[in-house]
Amino acid sequence: MTHENFVTSDWLAAHLGEPGHGVVDGSWHLPPTRRVGSEEFRLGHIPGAVYFDIDAIANASTGLPHMLPDELKFADEMTALGLGDGMRFVVYDSPGLFAAARVWWTLRAFGVEEVAILDGGLPQWRREGRPIEQGDAHPQPRRFTPRLNHAFVASLDDVRRTLAAGTAQIVDARPADRF
Repeated sequence: MTHENFVTSDWLAAHLGEPGHGVVDGSWHLPPTRRVGSEEFRLGHIPGAVYFDIDAIANASTGLPHMLPDELKFADEMTALGLGDGMRFVVYDSPGLFAAARVWWTLRAFGVEEVAILDGGLPQWRREGRPIEQGDAHPQPRRFTPRLNHAFVASLDDVRRTLAAGTAQIVDARPADRF
């Protein structure tokens, strides 16, 4: 990959369809927009991409949205998406850079080393007149072995200790109505 955290559309176009590369659409939209990422995926996505549903690939037992699932659930979901061990992943979303960062972080938290975000996302891809595919993805299952790195997740006690020590600042990027 060309950069640690981002790749260009030129880079992705040059590697599209190569074995060992997974393209992941992580589109998600705030409920007031009434946009549904999975529906938009079916209407048009980067060829070969699969849809990573952050509402479904989550721990639903907490009552909080988008909490990390346990390792078994994550492995099952990744396997079903055809995203397996040893692959390189490029994540994008339909706004350009919104939910793709969350999917990137989730993959990194579960031990994926080679993952990048598509700079400019789907809007940039479309502006450049690159190919778009419609319909559902039909991936071949691949084995995924999750390796949850607990350092990617701070507990409430971790946050309290950090705040008390004054060694970090916490920033919440959610809109005010979701805070």
